[in-house]
Amino acid sequence: MPIQQTLLAIDELHSFTDLSTFAQHIPVEWIESALHLSSQATIRRRRLPGEQVLWLVLGMALFRNEPVSEVARRLNICAQGLANDALLARSGISEARQRLGADPVEWLFKRTGQHWGLERYPEDDWHGLQVLAVDGALLRTPDTPELHEHFGSGNTSTNRQTPFPMMRLVALMNVRSHVILDAQLSPYRRSELRLADDFLTRIPDRSITLFDKGFWGADFLVRLASQGEQRHWLIPARKGVVSEELERYGEHDRLLRMKVSPQARKRNPALPDTWTVRAVSYEVKGKLKTVFTSLPAEQYSAAQIAGLYQERWEIELGFRDIKSSMQNNAITLRSKKVELIYQEVWG
Repeated sequence: MPIQQTLLAIDELHSFTDLSTFAQHIPVEWIESALHLSSQATIRRRRLPGEQVLWLVLGMALFRNEPVSEVARRLNICAQGLANDALLARSGISEARQRLGADPVEWLFKRTGQHWGLERYPEDDWHGLQVLAVDGALLRTPDTPELHEHFGSGNTSTNRQTPFPMMRLVALMNVRSHVILDAQLSPYRRSELRLADDFLTRIPDRSITLFDKGFWGADFLVRLASQGEQRHWLIPARKGVVSEELERYGEHDRLLRMKVSPQARKRNPALPDTWTVRAVSYEVKGKLKTVFTSLPAEQYSAAQIAGLYQERWEIELGFRDIKSSMQNNAITLRSKKVELIYQEVWG
């Protein structure tokens, strides 16, 4: 059984009282590689070694409503023969998490994401392409001066800042399995488009990536389609775009040519003066919707493309899996230090 099914099948904490489920799916070599990123991991044998702390961070992600000390006790997170109440004190666990840092957990997340997310099954492909989606979400942190200074926050309708700091998450998700292949975390002020740009080259070949309108940009989309093999994209049409019709494949299926903006060419001088997109329109509840795509008309019909874009909502369900199921609808993350916030979310 895939790990995501195994872990989501856990309904009660007492049904998961050791590390066996993790150990079955996460090779010890991955743990060792991750721990090499922690400068404190191998200085000396501690009561809470780095390996055990890494398992603890994963356990925290599963059991949001349990105190961290209780998660540690139930998972037997301690060096053999050293189990006692003092070891599981809140201060001791917090210090151990700070020694570990966020980098090992981020590395492990990306290693598992690439391994599980790139698994391909014929029944999951869409006409030979793996279906992915990119979107962003916001996660609320506790309201402390340190976190507010680092993460910042958005503005309300009254132009006042929201009372809680906000972390921005942008993820690349397999929409058929809801496994996140890659992600970027940052303070609120960074844009989703710039964060997605960080993992653009890691989008796999023979794939179609679904975006919302916030990821529109010639530089971003041209590079996605031009790098690798059969890396396609699909995004809602942007209003007010000036274009020239080059060819009409059907009543609601056209090939358009548009100018690349001076701003995009300034960021990337290698961009051409113009670029082409395919515009496919379809009706939803009496209204005509249009999407732009790099999918060629010779291989993919307008009806297929219109149906495919509805799957973009799967990434919203994937985020719900994290916020509602794993976080148990807890609005605010539990950690109170910048490094531990990143560590918690990667876990």
